[in-house]
Parts: sequence; structure tokens; C-alpha cells
Amino acid sequence: MPPEIGWWPLAPGWWVLLALLALGLGWLLYRALIHWRAGMPRRAALRALAVLDKEYRVDGDVNHFGKQLSELLRRGMLAYAPRAEVAGLTGERWLQWLDRGMSKKVFSEGPGRTLESLPYRNPELGDQGVDVEGLLKAVRERLKTPVMGGAS
Repeated sequence: MPPEIGWWPLAPGWWVLLALLALGLGWLLYRALIHWRAGMPRRAALRALAVLDKEYRVDGDVNHFGKQLSELLRRGMLAYAPRAEVAGLTGERWLQWLDRGMSKKVFSEGPGRTLESLPYRNPELGDQGVDVEGLLKAVRERLKTPVMGGAS
């Protein structure tokens, strides 16, 4: 009897299959890297939000907190939308823009509405009349939710 046929060297069909598997794995890794890089600004903004929350819990200055939240949102949204579309928005138009893609209008009609006036409030009022937890939740959701739609 002749000796058994070994599995090595591989037949050309197996080499083609291995090459296709390697290409597919490389493509999947490339797509995962692109996805991970696209989420970097979002993750950085959420980490910054956690730091701002801790600072607010220590000092309790709601006016300063509101200013920092506003700046964080502006920087965060500039990472996802064209500068020309976002940078010039103020007041009601900015709040309406922040509501794009959200399930509820938390900025133009909800607790996020205070974001517009909070930095300019009388500091003696403290957090009176401000839903800080609702505002924090709104900002967190805005940073987590992809921006959708055209210019408003």
C-alpha cells in the first residue's frame, strides 16, 4: 500500500480560502478601528461630563456648571456637525438644534432649556428652580445620541 496522503502542502483551493479569510478578518478589524475612532470624541465628552458633575457636587456653583455644560456641548457637537452649521447658533435656535435626533425635545421644551440662561443667572439664587439632574441627563443623552437631519 502506498503511504497516506498528508495534509501538507495544502492544495491551491485551501490557499485561496485562507487568503479570503485573512482579507475578511483584516476588513473587519479595519471597520472596527474606524468605528472606535469615530466614537473617541463622544467618549471624551462623556468623561469630561463626569468630571464636571463631580466638580459641581463639590462646589455647588450652578452658574459655573451651566457655563461648562454649554461649552462642553458646543465642543462635542462641533465634532459631529459642520462648524458653519453649529458655531453660529445661539438661543432658541441652538436649543432646537440640540433636540435633533432626540426622542424628546429635552432642550427646547424640557430641563435642558435652562442651559441657555443658566450661566447668566443671579448667583444668589443658587440652584433654585433648576432641575440639575434633568439637565445632566439631557446633556448626557445628547452626547450619546448621534446627530441627525439637515440644517434647521
